[in-house]
Amino acid sequence: MQEQKIQVLQGTVSKLLRRGANANLKKALGKIHPADIAHLFRYFEPLDQKTLLGLIPDLERAADVLSELEPEAWLQLAELLDKDFLISIVQEMADDDSAVLIRSLPEELAEEILAKMRDEQSVDVEHLLGYDEDTAGGIMSTDVFSLSQDLTVQEAIEALQHSEDYEMVFYVYVTDEHNHLVGVLSLRQLLTVPPRTRLCDIMSTNVMRVRTDMDQEMVAELVAKYNILAIPVVDDHGKLMGLITVDDVIDVMRDEATEDMLRMAGTSEEELLLGYKAFQIARLRLPWLLTTLFGGVVTGTLMWYFKATLEQAIMLISFIPVITGMGGNVGGQTSTILVRGFATGRIDFTNLRQVFFKELRVGLIMGIVCGLTIAVVAMVWHQNYYLGLVVGLAMVTAITVAACMGVLVTAFFKRVGIDPAIASSPFVQTVNDITGITIYFVTASIFLRYLV
Repeated sequence: MQEQKIQVLQGTVSKLLRRGANANLKKALGKIHPADIAHLFRYFEPLDQKTLLGLIPDLERAADVLSELEPEAWLQLAELLDKDFLISIVQEMADDDSAVLIRSLPEELAEEILAKMRDEQSVDVEHLLGYDEDTAGGIMSTDVFSLSQDLTVQEAIEALQHSEDYEMVFYVYVTDEHNHLVGVLSLRQLLTVPPRTRLCDIMSTNVMRVRTDMDQEMVAELVAKYNILAIPVVDDHGKLMGLITVDDVIDVMRDEATEDMLRMAGTSEEELLLGYKAFQIARLRLPWLLTTLFGGVVTGTLMWYFKATLEQAIMLISFIPVITGMGGNVGGQTSTILVRGFATGRIDFTNLRQVFFKELRVGLIMGIVCGLTIAVVAMVWHQNYYLGLVVGLAMVTAITVAACMGVLVTAFFKRVGIDPAIASSPFVQTVNDITGITIYFVTASIFLRYLV
């Protein structure tokens, strides 16, 4: 339903653009949700995007649209926009969104924008830019609402009524005279206690918080684990520095999932930023493809080493793709489960032993089922019971080993500090091709006299 809505909007906007009906476009863009406008931008070239952005009725709405765009779309669009217009839009954005956008721009353009921004906002954005982009400090908003612990409930409610300039107020954070985070209150608490009660008497001192240098993925895990709508960010001394809300966490989860999926495919998020630059994209994909190529050469070498076995029992060649393919698939499944488990915190090195033996059992069960199936196929096809035995045994062993390799290789990458997503395809596939071929031909060599 949503996709149909977008298609209708895209068709309407395209017609109005072609006709140059700017007045109608401006009216239409004033009614479309900023997130839908950002989605529409995907269907238009940068010059058309520039036109549409300029026709959005007010700067705050244009800022919302720009915030919703994917980072890879910012650079081309920013370079086309008039500098003063771009600066006026950036000034309407939340500080954390402004920092993310400015960080994605060329250094010269970023410095020019910062120099022309309002002094107060420029300082806040520069402060955020001082943190690593993948940390809590890099994604937090500095517009955090907090109150002194010495205030009364009545004073707190009055302050809340004038809090529209702050990030969404999910909780009331309480600080001391030095801005140290000392407590938290729910809005519900403020409405259910006597007005003269001081905040320090009713606040909870057990505040879930993160430090500015915490990795954004760990922040997302905390928010998801404890089902909270926002989490405060403090510095090394416990001073309240900012706030990370659930919408920021959703963006982090999406970005981390995208990054993991791209790495599992043997590429990186940088490819999204390269657009249609074929040579640069090929450069990103080649390293792991060359790993697969090397694995193929090793596999070919093994087949050449066992050529005498193949020459005497040529029917063995029929099941090489089955053995390698099944091993690769099982290893890929196990590796994917491990990668996701490490990412979500459900798997770590304290329970890795249990995970290993669980995957060993699963691999053995799947190997027995697939081994019996392929053994029957081999016996019926080639009328040779020993061939069925060889193929069946090799299949059971190869799948069991593949499941174990999926755990071990992924855990190895995690242990040495390399993103375990890289260990998925094509590395596990290559390793399991080699082990599968070796197992198959060693088994065949043992029973060779019964196959000829």
